[in-house]
Amino acid sequence: MSWATLSVFVPTFLFVSLTPGMCMTLAMVLGMTQGVKRTLWMMIGELMGVGLVAAAAGAGVAALMLRQPELFTAFKWIGGAYLAYLGVMMWRSRGRMAIPDTLDAGPPAGRWQLAMQGLVTAVANPKGWAFFMVLLPPFLDSSRPLAPQLSLLIALILIIEFGSMLVYATGGKTLRRVLGKSGNVRLLNRIAGTLMFGVGAWLALG
Repeated sequence: MSWATLSVFVPTFLFVSLTPGMCMTLAMVLGMTQGVKRTLWMMIGELMGVGLVAAAAGAGVAALMLRQPELFTAFKWIGGAYLAYLGVMMWRSRGRMAIPDTLDAGPPAGRWQLAMQGLVTAVANPKGWAFFMVLLPPFLDSSRPLAPQLSLLIALILIIEFGSMLVYATGGKTLRRVLGKSGNVRLLNRIAGTLMFGVGAWLALG
């Protein structure tokens, strides 16, 4: 691919990736409740999902998904309901996703649970499918082999997405530290729970 094409693609996707959305909100919530290190497991799942969606959209599979919306709708409703349930539990300061009163006590969320949250959120996001269907084709040159171009763009997408999630997760950790010093753990749980519930509703109804 030409440098001119890449010089347009990188800032375009960087701007879109840094815009608050479901995955970025989820990264901030988990950075707040689990810490940046454990949030990396969610990021692994989310990046796998984003890679799958981008590859499928670039190859034209998204059009087939949109022709069979019933399965897609069921999948995103199930994923949204699960995230909303976690949000309610966090709001009530219960469950492994919630922050314990001492901030450092209690078992953390499982790695598999965190990774699945990221994967489901990325794959079941209809806006993600639509976005990649619109974003990728203009940057693909039909006169050149498709696979190398798509591979390069997806690799850039994953790098930018990972960096953006790190920014949001670090912001959540900072918020936890600030509110934790004043003993507002319940408030922190309610903020995180409300955001998590919002991500679930966004996923189900989006």
